[in-house]
Amino acid sequence: MESELIVALLALIAMEVVLGIDNLVFIAILSNRLAPERRVSARRIGLGLAVLMRFGMLAGASWLLSLTRPLFAVAGMDFSGKDLILLAGGLFLIGKAVIEIHHRVDPDSQEAAHQADARVASFWPTVVQILLLDMVFSVDSILAAVALTREFWVIAVAIVVSVIAMLFSMDALSRFMERNPTVVMLALAFLVMIGMVLVAEGFGAHVPKGFVYVAMAFAAGVEGLNLLARRARRRVASPAPSRETG
Repeated sequence: MESELIVALLALIAMEVVLGIDNLVFIAILSNRLAPERRVSARRIGLGLAVLMRFGMLAGASWLLSLTRPLFAVAGMDFSGKDLILLAGGLFLIGKAVIEIHHRVDPDSQEAAHQADARVASFWPTVVQILLLDMVFSVDSILAAVALTREFWVIAVAIVVSVIAMLFSMDALSRFMERNPTVVMLALAFLVMIGMVLVAEGFGAHVPKGFVYVAMAFAAGVEGLNLLARRARRRVASPAPSRETG
């Protein structure tokens, strides 16, 4: 029995960390619009409240499981509370990502976005957005965790470990994305794809997460090669000054 619990715990930690990648990218993009001195506190408060919310969802596991029951039908298709949450979260994610992409592609919109950022994005609305998106991602992960094991302390430990991992990697990821605008564009494209997956699942079409993450890993690998190529070109273009001999 103990070995089964250890396997379940390791599997849940791995699942929570992998599913947290989507959340990390969105939090990095949102928090980077705040003033530099407020970014870390926004991330920590948002993730701290998200942990409390996940524990609340875990405590109300019976209510959470009831979200999978059909509420109504449209054109012969049943919709549950979970489906509605996925649809709303997916549409919000697509809309937010598309707006950000438009701001970065269109020069006029980009200038307007810079002016808005200069006035500094609002702190608490940013925290609320982080919390809402975490709720959307948490519904699936908590339901999968409850299906894997009914030992709630195992799920709680997996949640705490995954959030600690997110806290330790959050600042480094945000700084990296701030220094590399092309990575931000790639991350926004990922968010559009994830939003489309959430909408598809809201309509009852199951999309294997493995395919999504393999595509994301491949694209990230290509972008990593591009970053290495750009650094190599910069080194060639600006060679170190030679020492004069006298």
